[in-house]
Amino acid sequence: MTDRPPFAAVVLAGGKSARLGGQHKPQLEVGGRTMLAAVLAAVEHAAPRVVVGPPQPVPDGVLLVREQPPRGGPVPALRAGLAAVDAEVVAVLAADLPFLTADLVDALATELVGRGSSDGVLVVDGAGRDQYLLGVWRTATLRAAVGAVHGPTSMRALLTPLAVHRHRPTPVAGRPVPWTDCDTPAELARARAAAPRPAD
Repeated sequence: MTDRPPFAAVVLAGGKSARLGGQHKPQLEVGGRTMLAAVLAAVEHAAPRVVVGPPQPVPDGVLLVREQPPRGGPVPALRAGLAAVDAEVVAVLAADLPFLTADLVDALATELVGRGSSDGVLVVDGAGRDQYLLGVWRTATLRAAVGAVHGPTSMRALLTPLAVHRHRPTPVAGRPVPWTDCDTPAELARARAAAPRPAD
C-alpha cells in the first residue's frame, strides 16, 4: 500500500514464557524466521520501530528499550515504547504474531486516520475477541491513558475506555490468520506446521 499514513510501531517483546519452557518467545522461529522478525517486517515502513524487552537481536535501525520495572507487564512496556515515539499514530503489536502482514497494519492505520472520532482501531479475531496487541492508535491519546495509570493494569482495562473501532479481517483461504499467536507449545507447533516453507 503506497498511500499509507505515516506511523510508528511499538512491539512488545517481553521476557521468557513459562508455558514454552522458559524460552524467549519472540526469538522462536516460525517459517524460517523469528516471530519478532516477522512482526518487524510487517511494519518495515514505520518510523520509528521500537522493540520493548530484554536484550535480544534486532535489525539495524530498530530501537530496543526496556520497561521499568523489567517484566512489569504490557502496560509498563507500552509506556517505555511510547517514550521513544514522536509520530502521531502508532501501531502497538505483540511480538508473537508470525503471520502478521504489512497490508493489515497499513489498513488499520488508514482506517484510523479516516475516522476522526476514533482513538484506535484494533483487530477482532474470528471468535469475536478483541486483540489488544494488534491495533493502531493515536499516540497522544494512548500516552495520556498510560500516564493516568497508577499500579498494575491490564491492556483491556487501559484500552476499553477509549473510542475504539473494531476491524474484522477477512481470512484468506489457505493462509494462517494474522492474529495467530503462540502462547503454548501446541500453538507454536500448529503455527510451524501452517507456515509456508522458506525459500531455498
